[in-house]
Amino acid sequence: MNIINIALKEIKSEFRDIRTLVFMLAFPIVLMLVLGTALSNTFKTSIPVDNIHVLYQDTASNSQFDKFMEAAKHSGIHFKQMKDKSDGKKQVKQGKYTGYIEVTDNGVQLYLNSRDSIEGNILQGMLSSYVDQYNIASVIMKNAPNQLASAFSHNTQASFIKETSLAPHKQPGSMDYYAIVMTTMIVLYGALSASSLIVKERINKTADRLIAAPVTKSEIFIGKVVGSLLSNMVSVILVLFSSKLFFKANWGDHLGMVLLVLLTEVIFAVSLGIGISFLTKSSSAPRVILMLTVQLASFFGGAYFKIENPDGIFKFITELSPLTWINTGITKIIYSNDFSAAIPAITLNLGMATLFLIIAIISLRRREGL
Repeated sequence: MNIINIALKEIKSEFRDIRTLVFMLAFPIVLMLVLGTALSNTFKTSIPVDNIHVLYQDTASNSQFDKFMEAAKHSGIHFKQMKDKSDGKKQVKQGKYTGYIEVTDNGVQLYLNSRDSIEGNILQGMLSSYVDQYNIASVIMKNAPNQLASAFSHNTQASFIKETSLAPHKQPGSMDYYAIVMTTMIVLYGALSASSLIVKERINKTADRLIAAPVTKSEIFIGKVVGSLLSNMVSVILVLFSSKLFFKANWGDHLGMVLLVLLTEVIFAVSLGIGISFLTKSSSAPRVILMLTVQLASFFGGAYFKIENPDGIFKFITELSPLTWINTGITKIIYSNDFSAAIPAITLNLGMATLFLIIAIISLRRREGL
């Protein structure tokens, strides 16, 4: 009962502090909005291409090029007929058009503007597909004209050719990414409040009263730790659902597993703060050490900008950040349904938490009072 009362007291004191509420709730949400909006272009994996303008000249006696143009127009390709061959090549060379197509009885020739490489490749690919079908039709017409209709019918193609779309792995957009990294970063900031769990009792001159009360050191310690864990977890859940509600951030279909990883991070952050507070004698030193640690972990863990494919010493440094393994685990759970990715994050979080809690317990037993 003493543990529950102490835990409830810690939760109430945390949420009565307006500065703590603003920092733990408003700060990550504002950063999500600012960074997610400002850096949205850096997360785009596709380039929109439309309004490709093409010149053409069709002199073939039995041309089907008009059908190709009709289909290509639906993809944003616009055709203009030219009668002067040299003028068409000149305009493409000057960059006024993406390409120039000549259709004759001898075949199809394509002249491209080298400056529009992406549009040129699109046009070349579509034209190659058209030419291949045209060549097949020509061969069938020469050898078995009565089979032409059946060869290009929908049913016949379906029986011989099966199309399978290989979609690349889904990737988070800017708002999805910053929803994850801001949430995990603010969890780590919970170490700052945890570092003052015992210290503030000494500052407020209430440590002696606690010791004189009919409660043991272990009950005080456990109650304060449990209260800090619950208050931090509530803050994390509020941030998570705020990002999901207001910014439509994608947290996947396995929210329970994501929350489990975040819970272990909360345990790690609280244990880190308590452990550092017992390792230092000064009341101000723990906050300085933790602030520096959290800032470095956030920077190298990709909280402020996305770090892709680091190598060398930079890769080694990024892997030291706890946010790196936590963000990687959560991202794989959401976008790859990879539950095994949670195991390293959970193991490291609980392992480091255990280490710091052991340090705190040993120091508390050796110390007189709190």
